[in-house]
Amino acid sequence: MTALTLSTAAAPGLRADAIVIGVAKGAQGPVVAPGAEAVDKAYDGKLAGVLETLGASGAEGEVTKLPAPAGFKTPLVVAVGLGTAPEKDAEYDGEALRKAAGVAARALTGAKKAAFALPLGDSGDTGAVAEGVLLGAYSFDVYKDNGDADGARGKKNGKAPLAEAALLGAKPRDKEHKAAVERATAVAEELNRARDLINTPPNDLTPESFAAIATAAGKEHGIKVQVLDEKALTKGGYGGILGVGSGSAAGPRLVKLSYTPSKADKHLALVGKGITYDSGGISLKPAGHNETMKCDMSGAAAVFAAVVAAARLGLKVNITGWLALAENMPSGSAVRPGDVLRMYSGKTVEVLNTDAEGRLVLADALWAASQEKPDAIVDVATLTGAMVLALGNRTFGVMANDDAFRSAIVEAAEEVGEASWPMPLPDHLRKGMDSPTADIANMGERMGGGLVAGLFLREFVGEGITWAHVDIAGPAFNEGGPFGYTPKGGTGSAVRTLVRLAELTAAGDLG
Repeated sequence: MTALTLSTAAAPGLRADAIVIGVAKGAQGPVVAPGAEAVDKAYDGKLAGVLETLGASGAEGEVTKLPAPAGFKTPLVVAVGLGTAPEKDAEYDGEALRKAAGVAARALTGAKKAAFALPLGDSGDTGAVAEGVLLGAYSFDVYKDNGDADGARGKKNGKAPLAEAALLGAKPRDKEHKAAVERATAVAEELNRARDLINTPPNDLTPESFAAIATAAGKEHGIKVQVLDEKALTKGGYGGILGVGSGSAAGPRLVKLSYTPSKADKHLALVGKGITYDSGGISLKPAGHNETMKCDMSGAAAVFAAVVAAARLGLKVNITGWLALAENMPSGSAVRPGDVLRMYSGKTVEVLNTDAEGRLVLADALWAASQEKPDAIVDVATLTGAMVLALGNRTFGVMANDDAFRSAIVEAAEEVGEASWPMPLPDHLRKGMDSPTADIANMGERMGGGLVAGLFLREFVGEGITWAHVDIAGPAFNEGGPFGYTPKGGTGSAVRTLVRLAELTAAGDLG
């Protein structure tokens, strides 16, 4: 991954392949952002005019390249758009900086070193720029032969990601700036690990191999890992996970990750949907809907990444991560529409649609998490197409049995730059899941399907436990072109929100 350094070096004398500056949209045209004073001075204070002549406006995501001025040891200036300039004396938004840094890092693929002279008002800005660089430089090319003579893989279009980024204006010995970079590095590395998992083809990422990856990471970072295989799941009565995985030759797993630092008195449980491939089962998905279903384990990837990141950061909060892993396939042994499953909680579920499988594996994991009576449970899942219809491809929905907790998650997401929206759990929709055969059906009314799924999950949360459901079906996998620091493919959605939630819990700011 891209190496980060903090530097107070003067921009003209710094040796690098490029220097990155910010440009914003002002009332009268582009405005050069703070941090680029030395570059602007070298252009006799006319850099904004030069950029405008080249077509730059300062719009978000815009990149303009121009030769560095005389006297600079870097040959190239990369001006990246920050969006609308803030009001006088106001600082640039952290998310704008994060996106700009990501765009610039992606534009500098193949470069060995770049200096980032973006506005750094405080350590929060330093962390945002650091995150943007690390997330924007991400690529997943391990399966591509780039034509190198030595057969090397892992390069983007034959070029390696940006190797080193120097953040100008942040003192290397300043504790706050140093801590911000260390935090950004831990979070970004684990988020990128989640992206790798999501992008890995399902023939290589099965429930068993995912569990092995989690086990190895646990040993490395002091996290206790327990893996329940088919035999243990059968003995324990995990009917939901077993039912979903019954049609596949790759057996299901339930992985428990336990991070228990000393002197931690709060307990946060995270539950992730981990369908390593979702064909829909007997209720087979139509053509055109199967190709990206390797991403249906994005919730489990987010939970895994968040737990490891929390351990790396040394957060003083007990965190239990539950990865509900299965492959949903059609076969002679697969669960059928009309079958009844007895869940780990003891409740029976009539399966009306085998493509509503995520809620079945989550139900077992939620009940398992509830037995430890944590202070709060958050589940994360690519659960419903209905949520995508409601909120689009870049926003996840948040439901909860406690309004204050739901608001806290939405606020945490906003803090770290993830788009979310609070959603209700209307009780009148529960009746649609009444079954003449079982305690509940796994399907209800079609309209409001994302909310129906949340109501189903609520049935499997222990009494008196604060719980929230995060549906990341929209933003988990980007099928379009890259934007900001978000690549094509797996995005790592919700990782940063979960880490922030863990930090707030550790600090006692969630009650």
